Formats: sequence, structure tokens, C-alpha cells
Amino acid sequence: MTDPLALARGIDEAACLETLADLVRRQSYSESAGERALAEHVADVMSDLGLEVELQPVTGERVNAIGIWRGRGGGESLMFNGHLDTNPVSGGWTVDPWGGLVDEDFIYGIGVSNMKAGDAASLSAVRTLIEAGVRPRGDVVLTYVVGELQGGVGTLAAIRQGVRADHFINSEPTDLQAVTMHAAAFTFVIELEGRTRHLSKREEAVDAILAACELVPELTGLTFSDAPSAEHRAINRLHVGVMQGALGRELHDWRPPQVADFVRLKGSGRYGPGQSEENALRDIRAVLASLEARHPGLSARIESERAAGRPMMPAFEVARDARIVQAINAAHLAVRGAAQPTGALTPPGFFGTDAGHLYAEAGMEGVVCGPGGKYNTMPDERVDRADYLDMIRIYLLTICDICGA
Repeated sequence: MTDPLALARGIDEAACLETLADLVRRQSYSESAGERALAEHVADVMSDLGLEVELQPVTGERVNAIGIWRGRGGGESLMFNGHLDTNPVSGGWTVDPWGGLVDEDFIYGIGVSNMKAGDAASLSAVRTLIEAGVRPRGDVVLTYVVGELQGGVGTLAAIRQGVRADHFINSEPTDLQAVTMHAAAFTFVIELEGRTRHLSKREEAVDAILAACELVPELTGLTFSDAPSAEHRAINRLHVGVMQGALGRELHDWRPPQVADFVRLKGSGRYGPGQSEENALRDIRAVLASLEARHPGLSARIESERAAGRPMMPAFEVARDARIVQAINAAHLAVRGAAQPTGALTPPGFFGTDAGHLYAEAGMEGVVCGPGGKYNTMPDERVDRADYLDMIRIYLLTICDICGA
């Protein structure tokens, strides 16, 4: 019988690195033809390994690549979930974003952290086990989806077409930490309306810009009143990303001697499992009421904003003593000789991931854990080579534990 730890320590590092470099070299911008081409390529790779493979329809020409490695029977099943679509390339790159460059320390490329390294790690773990002649008792389900950047439409499509497992690992970048809770997201628009006067009579005005400057730090320091624990409160956050101020709702900006009477703020918020957007908006309205009281004549309004047809990612939570968490903690300890950081960890706890859909819509138990994170979505995006290879080892051991090798 093959020792799983010996197998993990002996992975073919060159082959595993090439698997990731191959994914990076294939441009897969979200909602592009390259996204579908990558899904088809990954489906071919899984088919060559002997998995049951489906190119699953999502919307339009978009497809998920779903592979099932059937077990012998009698074991629990484990799903790996990761998206294939990437953000576009920004300025500032010093290496080829699609070159798949691997040096002594890093693997580089657009989407390598978010999240082709996670996808390649699960694929490489399964390949290593198959090539070693190992066959688990439970099924391993590989879901390489599209549309995470549109709110998780690919994972929702997989769930609604019946894809399930007893446990899941979402491979979003966490720097190999086990994230057991992350926030839900919402967006909002705040409008402040004051009273204009010429600067010579500024004392008679209600300056919307001054009120907004006072408001922003209050919002960025706010947590919500319905947090059931300190851990939930730790992933509450508000951020104002856009502020426009000038004259009138049309924001006329050609008359700077006049006091601005209108400001529009746009931002995003995060709240934890068991909390609600409705309560968050109530808490923000209480802050706005206080602002109005301090600035007589000011009117303040807030509304939530949703992109038409785009789902919002719900919050996610799993108990720290859940079976999947214990399994990945044990695998991390075996591979790295150290306890795995576990919990509502930030910054990953502020991210939205498809784990929210697997938890809220499919009712599945899982954990978020993947390579990458430190150099995510930035010029020269990269993943630590050692982290990627250790993630493969951790995934391999977790498969053996959960599915019963």
C-alpha cells in the first residue's frame, strides 16, 4: 500500500509546474472566447486522465469543465472548486503576463494567483494519485468554472445542474490558510444634498463636500449591530470608492467659486453569516441621520445597488471542528510541520468566493484554502513556487483522508 505522505513528498515538481504554466499561457479573460477555450482544454486534460468529463452549459457560449474521478465506493466525496476566468492585464508588468515564467522563487502570470494556481494544484494532486495507481473509495469532483467575476454564475449553474459532494475545498488564494468564514458583499450609493451659496456667503451654505469629508471616516470605521460574535464583526467593513461633488445632481463642475450642494458616494460593504444587508443599511442610515443633525439643512439618502442579472456572493461559514477543516489542518501539519492558520482570517475574509454559493445554495460543508494571495491582482502577479507545490501535497493528503485512499 502506498504511503500518502511519501507520495505527497515525491510529487513530480517539474510536471506540476508545467501544468500551471500551461494554464497561464492560455489567455482566459472573463466572458471571452479564451475562457471557453481554456475550459475545453482542461476538460481534455481530465478526459486523458480517465475522469468522467462534462462541458456544462452556463450562459450563452460559456461552459464549466466538470470532471468526476469515480471511487471504489464506500467513501465520502470531495469537490474542488475554482474559476478559470481572469481579470485583464494592467500596466506595470515587467514579464510576459502569458509567458508562464517559472524561476527559483515564483510562477508569474495574469490570473496565476486568482486563481489558476489553485486549479492546477487540485488537478496535479489528482493526476499524481492516478499515476501512482491509487484509487480512493469516495468520488473526487473537479469543478473548474467560469463567471466567478460575474458573481459566481458558473458555480451556481453547476449547483443547479445537480453537481454535489459531501465536502468541498474552494481553492481561492489564501496563502495556504484555512478560511472558515468570509463575508457577503453589497454595494451602495449615498446622495448628500445641501444648499449652495457663493463663497462670499459661505456661512449661509450647507456644504455637501464638507459633510461628505466628515462622513467617509465614519463609514470606514463602522461595523454592524447584528454581528453575533467578535469573529463575525472582524469581517464587517465599509469602503467608499467613489466620491463626486459639485453643483446639482448633474454635478456641474465649471463653477468652483460656489459651494457644492450635491455629493454622490459609491461604495461597498461586507457582513458576515447570520447578518443582513437590510440591517447594514439601517446602521448606515443611523449614521446619516446623525450627519443631518450636525448639518441643518442637509438631506442624506442611501440605496443599495445591484448589477442587473448578476448574483451577489453570499457569506460563507464552516465550523472549525468540521471534518473537512480537520482534514486540511492535518494535511498542512504533515506537509509543513506547523499548525495551519484557521478562521475568519483577513484579508481573505473580506473576499467574495464561490464557497458562498456552495454553502448557501447547495448546503455543502467546505473550506476556502488555496495558493497565492500576497501578490494577487497586481502587476507581475505571481505565486510562491514552494506554496504552490505544498498546496498540491496538502490537497493530495486531504483527498486520501476524506475519500479514503
